[in-house]
Amino acid sequence: MRESKREWKAEAGVYLAVAFVAAGALGAVQPATGIPPEVVQLTQFGPAAGVVTVALLWPSRVRSRLAGALPRRREAARAVRGGPSRGLLLLLTAPLIIALSAGGYAWVEGGLRMTDPGTLSDPFALIVVAQLVGACGEEIGWRCLLQPLLRTRFGPLTASALVGAVWGVWHVQIFAHAPAYAAGFLLATVAMSVILGLALEHVRANRLLLAGGFHTLVNLGMLLFMDDESGTALPMVLFGGACLLAAVPWVLRAPAVRIPAAHGAR
Repeated sequence: MRESKREWKAEAGVYLAVAFVAAGALGAVQPATGIPPEVVQLTQFGPAAGVVTVALLWPSRVRSRLAGALPRRREAARAVRGGPSRGLLLLLTAPLIIALSAGGYAWVEGGLRMTDPGTLSDPFALIVVAQLVGACGEEIGWRCLLQPLLRTRFGPLTASALVGAVWGVWHVQIFAHAPAYAAGFLLATVAMSVILGLALEHVRANRLLLAGGFHTLVNLGMLLFMDDESGTALPMVLFGGACLLAAVPWVLRAPAVRIPAAHGAR
């Protein structure tokens, strides 16, 4: 048992170290690539680099963690027969968060802020595709590797909150803004991670695409309806509050789930 505990901590430590360092390195070289950050931020592929590194060190365990990340015909058909899937509810939660955020912003500021997709510096279709690719570059690490890893030791709510806290701190640039901005962002990442963790708890196929789709919809909504990139605290605080409100139904309807046996960490 003690050796197993060291192993899962080593796996998490290596993943996080590479995810942080790789994100910093990719962010540093992005200006030289000429890729606009609103299209895709190269830092998003830091978690994917972490997954690759861990896979080279512990291939069998990583295959177990990533099980269900990709499509499976049998599970997909079963989900359709069972009615609206948790995945669909997850994807619908993303526009709910944006509606709550934008509505709150419009109520405080006296008007709705909206950016015409046609005024962006790059074609909106390109931005959508690039955002999805970048979001999947993050989510293969956070929701497809780290979440299952922590689930071997913690319940779904605790594991999701821990992933969300680390995910938020991984965005180190937020700490260059006002404390209220950083607090709103961290609240948002923890709440969204809880939503994602609980929504994907019993999903055994397409986990990566569902998590990446949710992430993409939120990012696009922020791009079009919120002024979060300016560093102003109000939009981010409202966004964090909207994520928290959206997480409440997921927490209330989550069934009690026992922590898996420790052998899953080996």
